[in-house]
Amino acid sequence: MNVMTNIENATMKAAVVTGPGMVEVQELALPVPGTHQVRIKLEGCGVCASNLGPWAGPDWMQFPTEAGGLGHEGWGVIDAVGEGVKDFTVGNRVAALSYHAYASHDIADENMLVHLPAELEGLPFPGEPLGCAMNIFTRADIREGQTVAIIGVGFLGSLLIQLAARKGARVIAISRRPYALEAATEAGAAVTITMDDHWKIIDEVKSLTNGALCERVIEAVGKQWPLDLAADLTGERGRLIVAGYHQDGARQVNMQAWNWKGIDVINAHERDPAIYIEGIRQAVSAVQAGNMNPFPLLTHSYPLSELATALNETRDRPNGFMKALIRF
Repeated sequence: MNVMTNIENATMKAAVVTGPGMVEVQELALPVPGTHQVRIKLEGCGVCASNLGPWAGPDWMQFPTEAGGLGHEGWGVIDAVGEGVKDFTVGNRVAALSYHAYASHDIADENMLVHLPAELEGLPFPGEPLGCAMNIFTRADIREGQTVAIIGVGFLGSLLIQLAARKGARVIAISRRPYALEAATEAGAAVTITMDDHWKIIDEVKSLTNGALCERVIEAVGKQWPLDLAADLTGERGRLIVAGYHQDGARQVNMQAWNWKGIDVINAHERDPAIYIEGIRQAVSAVQAGNMNPFPLLTHSYPLSELATALNETRDRPNGFMKALIRF
């Protein structure tokens, strides 16, 4: 038998993207969790840059989206549980890997949830991108004493700077935005470099490393030039980690240079949901331990009715922007 709370209003609100750059909020019946599922009354959902491709309305995109669709960074409180759920109950606060989280409520499988401890009460916790940062960090294999370049200082890049610096690495942060470079210093970067001239950046990093370049380079932009730059900054037998989301077409690489330097190349994007969940668990632990502090980076907050504004600002990145949240 389902265990459910008493709900006075049996409806929910959800955003539907009706066309390129167009959103409407609809009122719908509350969904009922199935076997091994829970329903979450969402407190919020992070706005992911991966939404920007569908938001622009490419040929492959179909409109309207499913209600709440595109939202996958939700957290909140369980208000109903389905048959067979063992490890969660009504009232538990959780981060979830669910896929219709631009809404007041969403359904999630029990194995796609992570408990949020009491010390995080009242704090926003978009679990999926935090777990993503942890998984990238794990695959980067950053060690104490290494020189690590991080190209692109947005939300993800800033988290990786924090993690690498606390591991004992010397972090070189490279970004085009002055605000981002200031944030990089606050996150623990030892050196910041403006991303303006390819060869000038290489010369500066060579000077900082006595010509050896970097043991680890993380590309966190998702464009051709930062990928080229990342490869050129990776030292012999170093590791290039692709963390940027390359969603706008094919890329070219200088395989001759990659071969000559003998570098390892890691595509740090995961597709196994279980690995994402483990990353979210590690993110909770990292925040508790003080190794990661995402909260100052959650710079912009919007109601569901302003999802279009949140997506546009995620695209345009006004001064001071790092990460947008939809809050309920």
